[in-house]
Order: sequence, then C-alpha cells, then structure tokens
Amino acid sequence: MLRPKIPTMPTPTGLVTPPAVIEPTTVVQHHPAPAPAPAASTRPTVQLTPGAVLTLVGAGTAVVLVVGAVLVSMLLAVAVTGASVAVCAVVVRSVIASQHRR
Repeated sequence: MLRPKIPTMPTPTGLVTPPAVIEPTTVVQHHPAPAPAPAASTRPTVQLTPGAVLTLVGAGTAVVLVVGAVLVSMLLAVAVTGASVAVCAVVVRSVIASQHRR
C-alpha cells in the first residue's frame, strides 16, 4: 500500500546531438609588477613604563574583582529565590493537606 514509486529515466526523443569538442586554450602568464615597499609608520610606538605596567595590572585586577562580585551576587540571588519558592511550596502543601483533613 505504501510502497514508494521509483521514477524511471525517460529515453531521449527526437534528434540527439553529440557533445561539442572543446579545444584547449593556451595559458599566458602575466608577471605582476612588484609591490611597493610599505612606508614606515609615523605613529609613535607604545612604550610601557613601570608605572604604566602597575596601572594596567591594577585595572585588570579591579575588573576581575568587579566581574566576580557581580557573578557571585547573581548566583546568590538565584539561590535565595529558589529557597523562597521551596518554602512557599511547603507552606501551600501544608495548607492544602490541612484542608483535606477537616
């Protein structure tokens, strides 16, 4: 009943032309002009002094501490919310059970 039908390839009708013969073409290599040398940059290079290194380390430490505090506070908020929902569920269950006893 649910057998798939396999399509059959129709036979070509009418005139069938043979495939055209393609002649290979010659490959001509063009030598590109040499690229000009890059110009020296006029921007000053960054030099790290001991004070700059201490500033970078202090800023990195501050960022890590702030991000850590935010993540810990989010985790604490989720934990407190879960605990309060659990307490509410226990209270509702107790109220429903006490109504059935009466």
